[in-house]
Amino acid sequence: MAESWFKLGRNDQCEALEVAASALGRPAHLLEKDIWVVWTLDAVYQSTLGDTLTFKGGTSLSKAYKLIERFSEDIDLTYDIRALVPDLLREGNPIPLTTSQEKKISTAVRARLPQWITETVVPILHDALQTAGIDAQLVIGGEAKDKLLLTYPVLKTGTGYAAASVLLEFGARATGEPHQTRSISCDMADVINEVAFPIAAPRVMKAERTFWEKATAAHVYCAQGRLRGERYSRHWYDIAAFAKSPLLEQAAEDHVLANQVAEHKSMFQGHTRLTDTCLLDIF
Repeated sequence: MAESWFKLGRNDQCEALEVAASALGRPAHLLEKDIWVVWTLDAVYQSTLGDTLTFKGGTSLSKAYKLIERFSEDIDLTYDIRALVPDLLREGNPIPLTTSQEKKISTAVRARLPQWITETVVPILHDALQTAGIDAQLVIGGEAKDKLLLTYPVLKTGTGYAAASVLLEFGARATGEPHQTRSISCDMADVINEVAFPIAAPRVMKAERTFWEKATAAHVYCAQGRLRGERYSRHWYDIAAFAKSPLLEQAAEDHVLANQVAEHKSMFQGHTRLTDTCLLDIF
């Protein structure tokens, strides 16, 4: 039986990283971080947290759908708004009907989400670390206290661009739908067969929804003239990757989903609702 990665000695881990880095043409420190990303996802989705969290964003496109090749390191998670503020939704409708309702929901989310992270997420991940015998630290961060940083004991260092930590970013203004369960493995597992690496089966936002999240964001950036900076470049890259994938046609044909995304953004982010003309403009 293959030995767990976390049971290996430091020298064996370093050697495995070097072998994998040579075979894959990838920096060793990014392969190391990838292991921690998968472990964290597994810890989240082996727990009760997985019942109301949806994994989304660039890392989901990379790990769950193999759609992009850029290294996306953060774990972006949506906590189902229906679980966090059920008392403020009208008949369970996750999209506010009025600006007044949106303000009440957003205020409640800002207050309740950090509390939920502190009281629910941190203890669960802390227990998972202890059970696995892993020496890593959990720290809440972000101005709104809606982020959680898992800092791990580093084996390999790089340029400093990718920190020796996994950032979990939580949001709670949507349902995370549509979603599906996807299998996720560590990048170096294919070339180091003698070791048992973490695997995860998170509930992942469907790629079609992620496409429309990014396409509508790009539409707004263009309309506002905000085209520069690293903050936006990843969206252009991801949309270009969709253009090379069969998923683009599936997403582009789903105008119902596109308008659901646009309606949500129009209420929570003040974006203009997309019309059929706008949808054509995107393409």
